[in-house]
Amino acid sequence: MELHKYKNEEEQRLVEARQAEEAAMSAVEAERAKCKASIEAVEAAQKYVETRKSSTLDGETLRETMEMKKMFEALSDGKIQYRKYTIEEIEEATDNFSPSRKIGEGGYGPVYKCYLDHTPVAVKVLRPDAAQGRLQFMQEIEVLSCIRHPNMVLLLGACPEFGILVYEYMSNGSLDDCLFRKGKMPALSWPIRFRIAADIAIGLLFLHQTKPEPIVHRDLKPANILLDHNFVSKIGDVGLARLVPAVAENVTQVRVTSAAGTFCYIDPEYQQTGVLGVKSDIYSLGILLLQLITAKQPMGLAHYVEQAIEQGTLFTEMLDPAVPDWPAEETMELAKLALRCAELRRKDRPDLSKEILPLLAKLRDMADEKMANLLFAGSPGASPKYSQHSISQ
Repeated sequence: MELHKYKNEEEQRLVEARQAEEAAMSAVEAERAKCKASIEAVEAAQKYVETRKSSTLDGETLRETMEMKKMFEALSDGKIQYRKYTIEEIEEATDNFSPSRKIGEGGYGPVYKCYLDHTPVAVKVLRPDAAQGRLQFMQEIEVLSCIRHPNMVLLLGACPEFGILVYEYMSNGSLDDCLFRKGKMPALSWPIRFRIAADIAIGLLFLHQTKPEPIVHRDLKPANILLDHNFVSKIGDVGLARLVPAVAENVTQVRVTSAAGTFCYIDPEYQQTGVLGVKSDIYSLGILLLQLITAKQPMGLAHYVEQAIEQGTLFTEMLDPAVPDWPAEETMELAKLALRCAELRRKDRPDLSKEILPLLAKLRDMADEKMANLLFAGSPGASPKYSQHSISQ
């Protein structure tokens, strides 16, 4: 009896154990199903978000995509006129992009000096990883192929399939090179600096008066001002340039989603509001003019110059000491004009054609007279390059 009772109890325990195991397995399967459903739900949500992202591009991305498409079409159907070079021509001219041919590194990528069509040229090569580089590359072709001006860098041609631009060669490098005397370059005399200031303003006015819509450069700085063998200055790197529609008489502006340009040179109002106008370039011009007379870095420069003028220490503390004979009255005029250009509020900045250019033209004429007198007198202070520059103009 006891044995029979024990067997029955054991069988009952086995049944209960099987039932418990089955219940546990069911629970596990249920949890697995829930987990799978959760994972599938998350994946579905992620796919939905990605789909929405791709189907609802923000306005700036959409605009850039459309601009790129439009420019590609213009390049391919011949609407934009430029000399097209093959990659084989470029490789042969640069000795397969030899480091010995490299003369600099720009925002896009390396720059090489070589000869094409028996002419010295600068070849700028777009880096494959350059952010927004392709759009800026095509923008540069579009702008420079349509304009010709003595104070704008001349685009000679391009190899669009490989992101290569070919420019006239500027033998004295950039204004940045000259101001900071890279490669032990001699210091620029004040007459040359005054002339450079006028050249830049003339080139900028040309861009701003382009029809039917003004062109805003957006990245005016010493590194983007190039100097030829006579120290004539030319504005380059127009890859960030924008056409701005005229919304009213004497008012040109457009709203963009993010400010482009180089920190310290970007119009503060443009940076805060996204509203771009021709006076955005005037702010950059102001900082550039301050650097032209001080040869100092742009950070906080307007504040330091303003403070020096108030304290009467402009000539002892701020002006480039490499120039020993700054003309006091005219240099002060230039410094004060530059500060007005660099005003934080756009409405407080002077007009380029009515106020800025007349003063810079006056300073240029004075500089020309000074150089002519030095040349006539045979002064040892007049270097051959500077004298040649005066005569050529």
